[in-house]
Amino acid sequence: MSGETLFVFTLIGVTAALMASNRVRFDIVSLLVVLSLMLSGVLSVGEALSGFGNPVVIMVAGLLVVGEMLDRTGVASAMGDAILKRGGTSETRLLVVIMIGAATLGAVMSSTAIVAIFIPIVLRIAAETKLNVSRLLMPMSYAALVSGMLTLIATTPNLVVNEELKEAGYGGFGFFSFTPIGLTVLVVAIIYIMFIGRRFLPGDIHDLTAQKGGRSILKLWQDFRIDEICEPVNLAPDSPLVGQTITEAGLDTHYGVRILGITRKTRSGEERTASPQPYTRLKAGDRLLIISQSADHERLLAEQNLSPHTPSKQDHQRMHWELGALAVLIHPESGLIGKSLREAGFRSRYKLHVVGIRRDRKPMAGFTDLKLAAGDSLLVVGAWSNIQLLQSLHHEFVVLEMPAEYKEVVPAYRRKPVALVILAVMVLLTIFDVVPIVVAVMMAALAAIFTRCLTMEDSYRAIHWSSLVLVAGMLPLADALQKTGGTRLIVDALMYTVGDSSPGLMLTVIFFLTAALGMFLSNTAAAVLAAPIAIITAESLGVSPYPFAIAVLIAASAAFMTPVSSPVVTLVVEPGRYGFMDFVKVGVPLTLLTWIVTLLLAPLLFPFEALP
Repeated sequence: MSGETLFVFTLIGVTAALMASNRVRFDIVSLLVVLSLMLSGVLSVGEALSGFGNPVVIMVAGLLVVGEMLDRTGVASAMGDAILKRGGTSETRLLVVIMIGAATLGAVMSSTAIVAIFIPIVLRIAAETKLNVSRLLMPMSYAALVSGMLTLIATTPNLVVNEELKEAGYGGFGFFSFTPIGLTVLVVAIIYIMFIGRRFLPGDIHDLTAQKGGRSILKLWQDFRIDEICEPVNLAPDSPLVGQTITEAGLDTHYGVRILGITRKTRSGEERTASPQPYTRLKAGDRLLIISQSADHERLLAEQNLSPHTPSKQDHQRMHWELGALAVLIHPESGLIGKSLREAGFRSRYKLHVVGIRRDRKPMAGFTDLKLAAGDSLLVVGAWSNIQLLQSLHHEFVVLEMPAEYKEVVPAYRRKPVALVILAVMVLLTIFDVVPIVVAVMMAALAAIFTRCLTMEDSYRAIHWSSLVLVAGMLPLADALQKTGGTRLIVDALMYTVGDSSPGLMLTVIFFLTAALGMFLSNTAAAVLAAPIAIITAESLGVSPYPFAIAVLIAASAAFMTPVSSPVVTLVVEPGRYGFMDFVKVGVPLTLLTWIVTLLLAPLLFPFEALP
C-alpha cells in the first residue's frame, strides 16, 4: 500500500469520524476533504474541484427547485389534506396513508424536502386526531427514504450511481428501472411497521406531549377580545350593493362593516381577492368576507339582501392562503404615534385592517379615533403579501406574533395545474430519454420560474447549498480512492474473501458495505464511495454490474438505523422526541428486510449475466 493510498484511507476514516460525531457541519467536512486532497497532492486543484461541475450537483439543485414549486403551488398541501381525509382517526389507517403519501410525493421530490413538508402536516393530523405524533413521524421519514428507491430522480445517491455507471462505459438506468424493488420495499416496510415496528415506537397512542404549535388566528382574535362578527355572506342578484364600488356602498359608514375579501366565480373556477380596493365594484353572486358590529349584523343582512354562507373545509383553507393576521407593537419611533387610525389613513396606507387594539394589555373599544401610543399592540388582518410588507417596516412596528396558519400558506396555489404539467413533462422527457436527465430537470426548474410558480429569489432560497457542497466535495474522494489504487485494494480484499462464492453473496457484501458507510458518512457519501467499488467488483467477477449498482443505491436509501445517517431521519428527531436507540430498534430489522428484497429481486430484474 502506497503512502498516498494510506493517506486517502486515513482521510476517509477521519471524515467518517467527524460526520458521525455530528459536531462539524457536513459541508464543512466536505470542503476540508477537498482542501486536504489539494494540499496533499493526491489530486490536482482541477481534479479536487471537479465535483462542483458534476452533472449530479446541477441535477440536485434543479430538483430542489422543482420540489419548492410543488410546495408553493399547494401540491404537497393537497396531499396532506387527502391523507387526513382518507386516514380518519385510526392510527393504523393514518400510518398506511401517510407512508404511501410520503413515498409517492418523494418519488419526484427531494426526500429531505418531503420530510420538511410533511412534518407540519403530520403535526396537524396528530393534533386533530388526538394521536401521538411520535408514532407517526418516524414511519413517515422511513417512507420518505424508501421513496428514493422508486425513481431515478428521487434521491441524490441514485444520480451518483447512475453517473458512475455511465463513466464506466455502461448505459444508465431508466426512470422506473428499479421501481418494482422500491415498491416491494415500501409494501414490506408498511407491513413491518403495522405488525412489528410500531411496537418499538416511543409513547402511548394518545400521549400528546410531543406536539407543538403556535396560536391560531382565532386564538389571537379571542386574545384581543374582539366583539365583531367575521362571516362570509352571499350577495344576492337583487341586492342594493350590486354594481356599486365598495366606497359607494358606504358599508363602513352605515354599518361599520369592512370587507376583508371577495370570492367571485369565473369561467376557470373561483377568483379570490384579499383586501379589495375601495374602487372594486361588487357583482351579483359575489361572496364577501366581512367584519361587522354584532349589534348591526342582522340589520345589515336584511337591508342589503345578504345571506350567510357556510364555508367548506376547502374554502377555509384557501381563504387562509390568501388572508392572514399579525400582532404588532407600535414602535417608539413610529410616525403613527399621536394619530388615530383614521388620521393616519392606516387602511389605505398599508392595505390592512386593524381589528383590535390593546393598551397595557387591555382591549380598547371604539378605537377608530383613538390616538395611538408607543407600545400599543394592534391585530391587523389582510392579504399575506401586505402583512409581509408590514413586517419589513422595522421603525414603525415590532412584530409580536405570527399565527400558526402562516406556516401553512401556499402563496402560488392558483398555479397548481401549471406545476403539475411541468412535473409531468419533466418525467415524460426523462422516461422516454428525449433529453438527458440534467437537461429535463433544468428545463423544469426554469419553467417553474417563467410560469411564476415561484420567483427567482424563491428558487435560490429552495436550494440547499450545504447539500450541494457536500455532494461536490465528496465526489473527488472517490476519484482519489480510485487514482491511488484504494478501490482496487478493497475489490481485491472482497474477491479474496468471498470471490469464489456466488454473486448473490457478493451482492450482500456490497449492500452491507454501503449501509455501514452510510451509518458514519452521509448516504450520498456512501454511494459515492461504494458505487465504483461495486462496478469494479462485478467486472472482476465477470458479471453484470447492474445488480451490484442496484444494491448500492437501495442500501444508500435504507438509512434507517441511526438518526445521523441522513437528514431525512435527522429532521424528525426533535419534533418526535426520539432517542438514538429508537432508530436502532425500529431501523435494524427494516434494513434486514430491505436487504432480503434486494437480494431476491435485483438479480431477477438485472440478471448476473456474464459480461461480453
